[in-house]
Amino acid sequence: MGSRKLIYANAICEAQAEEMTRDENVFVIGEDVDIAGGVYNLTRGILERFGPKRCVGTPISEQGFTGLAVGAAMTGLRPIVEIMYIDFLVLGMEQLVNQMAKIPYMSGGQFRMPVTIRAQAGVGTREAAQHSQSLEAWFLNTPGLKVAMPGTVYDAKGLLKSAIRDDGPVIVIENRVLFYEAEEVPEGEWVVPFGLADVARIGRDITIVAYGGARRKALAAAGELEGEIDVEVIDPRALAPLDMPAILRSVHKTGRVLVVHEAPTCCGAGAEIVRRVVQEGFDDLDAEPVVLGGRHTPIPFSPALEDASVPQTSDIINAARNMVS
Repeated sequence: MGSRKLIYANAICEAQAEEMTRDENVFVIGEDVDIAGGVYNLTRGILERFGPKRCVGTPISEQGFTGLAVGAAMTGLRPIVEIMYIDFLVLGMEQLVNQMAKIPYMSGGQFRMPVTIRAQAGVGTREAAQHSQSLEAWFLNTPGLKVAMPGTVYDAKGLLKSAIRDDGPVIVIENRVLFYEAEEVPEGEWVVPFGLADVARIGRDITIVAYGGARRKALAAAGELEGEIDVEVIDPRALAPLDMPAILRSVHKTGRVLVVHEAPTCCGAGAEIVRRVVQEGFDDLDAEPVVLGGRHTPIPFSPALEDASVPQTSDIINAARNMVS
């Protein structure tokens, strides 16, 4: 099989088109998804190829079209819901947390809930406090939801295809900074299963667990530390389900774990990962685990202040040095 260059945004388009071709029950719904491929070109070509019944533009009402997706899923359809900014998903939290996540359980399995929520998140685009949040920890606290955070072009396509095929609700959180980055990928189709972490870099001195936008920074830090500290980088890909065995295998080898994410440190995914490392792999630790996350503050509009509010490559380098010294 050959390879080709593909950008992150096009990988998302491909995944949706391939799954809509494979299954006529799959459709896309959301604000502006039917207008020139949406704000970020993530549904480009879908309307022209599949028509207005399967590419449905909606009014500005996350509560309304997220609720519509719940009903559609209960009838056997497989909606893909685009949330323009993850910040706006709070308007549909009743439908997400109390309906999508719970109906399969409360119906005794009589109803499935094959809904994929696609939401864009992250910092770096200078869009201030209401358009730059990292809210993944909110969803990890809700039983019944799967949460994926693709940090590569390959994973953007493969994880989304897994989400669309899943019979339960899945939130795929895409990183806006990566939308137009290109990567060499295989020709054709592929699927990335949930619960299978990616060992992005092999090392022996310290394990850095990083996902989403933090993955790239962690790899950059590992590159700068080469010859000084041998860094292993683990990208969980999905946070629920979490590939804890992969993390524990790495910690068993390195004896140290640093978790990096752009979401606030307080009550974040890093806290849960560290809890499980301590509980399940305490004897392997040679240093206390560390979480390097965002500051407990709304994301500023100022570029300099935004950069200061979330971990940067230099912060990861300093944290790694402190742990290994």
